Amino acid sequence: MSTEALAAPPWRPEVRFSQPVAADLAQACVAVSPEHTNAQVYELLGRHRDLGSLPVLEDGRPIGLINRTLFLSQISKPFYKELFEKKSCIAFMDKAPLIVEAATTIEQLALLTVESGEKALADGFLVVEQGQFKGIGYGLELMRVIAEVQAERNRQLMQSIEYASVIQRSMLSVSAAALGRRLSDASLIWEPRDTVGGDFYHFVDYPGGWFAAVADCTGHGVPGAFLTLIAYSALSQALDKHGPQDPAHLMGEVSRSIKAALGQADAANAASNDGLDAAFLWYDAAAGRVSYAGARTPLLLLEPGQAGVEIVDADRVGLGYTDTPDDARWTCKQFELRPGSILMACTDGLIDQIGGARSIAFGKRRLRDALLKHRELPMAQLGEALMREFAAYQGEQRRRDDLTLFGLRLN
Repeated sequence: MSTEALAAPPWRPEVRFSQPVAADLAQACVAVSPEHTNAQVYELLGRHRDLGSLPVLEDGRPIGLINRTLFLSQISKPFYKELFEKKSCIAFMDKAPLIVEAATTIEQLALLTVESGEKALADGFLVVEQGQFKGIGYGLELMRVIAEVQAERNRQLMQSIEYASVIQRSMLSVSAAALGRRLSDASLIWEPRDTVGGDFYHFVDYPGGWFAAVADCTGHGVPGAFLTLIAYSALSQALDKHGPQDPAHLMGEVSRSIKAALGQADAANAASNDGLDAAFLWYDAAAGRVSYAGARTPLLLLEPGQAGVEIVDADRVGLGYTDTPDDARWTCKQFELRPGSILMACTDGLIDQIGGARSIAFGKRRLRDALLKHRELPMAQLGEALMREFAAYQGEQRRRDDLTLFGLRLN
């Protein structure tokens, strides 16, 4: 049986980092008061050549901010020095600088900075605590901290998603192990487009046969993975309550459970419209008969000596969607299998993948051709050969969706 390794080392997300605040960006600096003259400011800026902005304080509270470049350009105009050098420095200060409390979060600070316009990024912002000046913050430093916060959040998000992948793979590993014990000639391939995916499979071994499901939930990545948990649980509960012998009835039960879980029973007031496409199979070992129900997921059948692959069509109604009636019924198709017959079901991530010289979908025809071409191989090798052809066809195109393929040869 061909399948991805589902085991992963134990891991837990790290403790959240503390949220930076404006106080973390406040830098101590020299300041002036309204009593300082422009001549004194000029002399001060000459001694502190790295000082880009100069706070103006009154009783420890900021009332303005002097931009070095603007001040020097103004005071150097003809006669300005003579006219203004003995006057208060408030003549050239920005009387409405951005002033923020020390406890202001980085997100709030970023929004306030954007609202203040370019001057807050260029001149800086004044940090206070209960109105008293604590220091000056600069736009460049704010951008650096925002980038670091975003990088840390991305890192933590990826750690969480990677651990979610461990949970999802652990859930699927039970079915993979049961499949390996029951079927000696089978192939199971599960490839999420992202770290986690919206496809799942389910296999249960019973005394009188086995049940298998391949399902494609709405979306991929994290949203799709959430939905797989809901759908997987709904299917498990339906199997426990009704047994595996009627796949079409199970589809109805799963559909109603999903609509109830997502609040989609009332289509007019539903906040979402999510569900899944699926193929459910029950194999009666004593009768050598397969019962199949499909929701937009057909079954491929290749019997010994058969010249072409037969497609067993699915019903064109998905499970759980708002437009799926509560009393929707799916067709249960039954057929006997001879030893050596190959059954295969896959999600549309394989069929719909764009590739090739014309950038069109892989399609059912290529899937049938590959199945015919490699029919003599053991199923594990057949699955691998099919995926090699699929990868070659995909080429440099981005993977569009999750992909799940389940195939078996009846002994």
